[in-house]
Amino acid sequence: MTVAPADNLVTVTIDGVEVAVPKGTLVIRAAEQAGVAIPRFCDHPLLEPVGACRQCLVEIPDAGNGRGFPKPQPSCTMTVADGMRVETQQTSEPAARAQRDVLELMLINHPLDCPICDKGGECPLQNQALEHGRGQSRYDGVKRTYAKPIPLSPQLLLDRERCVLCARCTRFAEQISGDPLIGLLERGAKQQIGAFDGVPYNSYFSGNVVQICPVGAITSQAYRFAARPFDLVSTVTTCEHCAAGCQLRVDHRHYEVKRRQAGDDPAANQEWSCDVGRFAFASARGDDRLTRPLRRGPDGLEPAAWPDAIDAVAAALSRAQGRVGLQTGGRLTLETALSYARFAHAVLGTADVDFRARPQSPEEAQFLAAAVAGRGPGQAVSYADLDRARRVVLVGFEPEDESPIVFLRLRRAVLRHGLKVQVVAPLLSPGSRKLSAQLIPAPPGAEAAALAGLEGLDADCVILVGERLAGSPGALSALLAVARSSAAAWAWIPRRAGELAALEAGLLPGLLPGGRPWDDPGARAQLAAAWGIENWPPAPGRSAVEQFQAVLDGQLSVLVLGGLELADLPDPALARRAIEKADFVLSLEQRRSEIAQLADVVLPVGLLEETSGTFIDWQRRFRPVAQVVDRPRSGLTEIRLLSVLAQALGSDLGWRDAAGAAAAWDGLPAWTGPSPAPPAVPVPAADRSAAAGAGLRLASWRELIDDSRRLDRADELAASARPVAVRLSPATAARLGLDRPGAGPVELVGPAGSARFDLVLDSSLVDDVVWAPARAPGDRSLAGLGLAPGDPVRLSSGGDQ
Repeated sequence: MTVAPADNLVTVTIDGVEVAVPKGTLVIRAAEQAGVAIPRFCDHPLLEPVGACRQCLVEIPDAGNGRGFPKPQPSCTMTVADGMRVETQQTSEPAARAQRDVLELMLINHPLDCPICDKGGECPLQNQALEHGRGQSRYDGVKRTYAKPIPLSPQLLLDRERCVLCARCTRFAEQISGDPLIGLLERGAKQQIGAFDGVPYNSYFSGNVVQICPVGAITSQAYRFAARPFDLVSTVTTCEHCAAGCQLRVDHRHYEVKRRQAGDDPAANQEWSCDVGRFAFASARGDDRLTRPLRRGPDGLEPAAWPDAIDAVAAALSRAQGRVGLQTGGRLTLETALSYARFAHAVLGTADVDFRARPQSPEEAQFLAAAVAGRGPGQAVSYADLDRARRVVLVGFEPEDESPIVFLRLRRAVLRHGLKVQVVAPLLSPGSRKLSAQLIPAPPGAEAAALAGLEGLDADCVILVGERLAGSPGALSALLAVARSSAAAWAWIPRRAGELAALEAGLLPGLLPGGRPWDDPGARAQLAAAWGIENWPPAPGRSAVEQFQAVLDGQLSVLVLGGLELADLPDPALARRAIEKADFVLSLEQRRSEIAQLADVVLPVGLLEETSGTFIDWQRRFRPVAQVVDRPRSGLTEIRLLSVLAQALGSDLGWRDAAGAAAAWDGLPAWTGPSPAPPAVPVPAADRSAAAGAGLRLASWRELIDDSRRLDRADELAASARPVAVRLSPATAARLGLDRPGAGPVELVGPAGSARFDLVLDSSLVDDVVWAPARAPGDRSLAGLGLAPGDPVRLSSGGDQ
């Protein structure tokens, strides 16, 4: 909390209450500090004032200069002055009368939709009409009507006659998300909200306008007519879709989640949420939800009794004698990740653990162990640091797609404080353009050289890097070197919500919980005393890719896979071969998947909404995950299931639920010994083959709305995805003969197949680079084509190029 200095305060009297507030404070905010509620519709604390609805009129007998205003004034646009005297509707009859008149005018054309309106029961217009309006309407004319509803996008519907023209939605689109695709159309009595012809309001943040609309004019397809507010049970929790740590309010009815709304957390998402966090919660509601164990028999996977399935798993794990690889993905809470870590180290006797179900590298493992693990909130960059920064450099990180709230906070700093954003990338993305970012051109693999060449960095600068830098040799080493030499702050922001928790839990080869290095005898002794580990494996463990290769080489015999998707892995073909060859594969899953179909035993686990725990966001803050519904369909949480498996193996996990795991985490002493050595990979020599016109290099990242299974049963959300296309620079397209009229779609060719895409020319793109979305709908996964960023790639149109 920032306290204004005394010389920056002015004193204002509101309804006889004297209050001191900073200069420039709006009258309506000063009234809030005085405990006076002034009714309003257009006002929102995170939007610029506009004075559109006039519902917040107050009387000002003295403007601080001994003179007052002859008529009531809108308190949402007027700033306070020293000595000002304000009288609200509570003490001034002219102010109360003015508010009643404005409200009456609003209700003249407003329909009597309350019994069917989604906003009914939580509607500011209802509340204010009851508190400040007339008891009976004096209007007996014909109300204005429109055809209803009209779609603003695949997700949003507009009932125009409900709209009070507060302009909250249009201001959000312009000022917050940077997607000014809706606006005020027409003039006078015909004025209305609308989208531009043929351009739907497809924004990653469109659901926010539903939440901030004060009258139910904009509603969502997913929630329309689904429930009433007084039917819902609300729970505050943390979003599971990225590492931003957004607070959400989850509403459920009859043990089924009906909607999710953004919570109010100034230190994280403020009052906003991306559409994935808001609408992607129904993926496990279908027939593929697992509620009973499955065990492979002569005819494939068949339902099995819990004791039989547990016994089969225990027998296979006992036979393996520690030759077990364990992979979890990045979806776990800290408590669940810690349970997996203890299960691996103390029960199975294996150090082959990895949470990275994505592209990875040994350099990244060193970087995470040495520079990321074990850091607390006081040692990490925060949103407040982004607000204060003079310059932010983005490397291997596309915030709008990979951490949307970081994007919103950066855009806010750009607009309010003049923050300068630079992007080390092969092109300016749509999100980068909204940040008015400066492009530092870097083809794939050249990020290390670009980082080493950054100039003018100092303590007022922040470098934000993403998990994609794992695929750029030397980039993470260059980051640490640049940060040391310039005193610039930096942060690593993964795409998944559970990655930092898994890292702290020690689910990384060469790392133990709390940032302890595996090869430090003191660290192993400390953990052995806490967990009762008698024998340690001879080696610090293998990465996920190395585990799959070890299975093929006969060095590992069993795989324990928790929540992995084959398409997410860096080499799906390698993973499939290893899973098919392994002597035994255990899959712990919420719903059927490709990996589950290949497993020998599948144990169902509860959804996140059915359990509790803690995420660690990119600021290193612990974010609570609350149990939303209390009837898990599977019957067992992952922690409880790991405890049962440990008992079946004649061991003890040490706890049976999230509370026990949290207590165990709190009981671990902080590691004060040496950290692992940081990576020191040199900056690679420039690859001049592409620059010489020898071929194309692939650039890619995952877009926020793509072919992910988390969007299953969120059809409206999936329909709002950006158009799927590959991008080329005009010069490269001309060289390939793809710039001629009617060239049509192109074929992207990789070692394992090809896929067809539309072609877009982008003048910001580095020459001899093709950009393509990593997971495009329609089986167009680049990993499935055998491609990764930086790989050589071919494009064909009619004939091979």
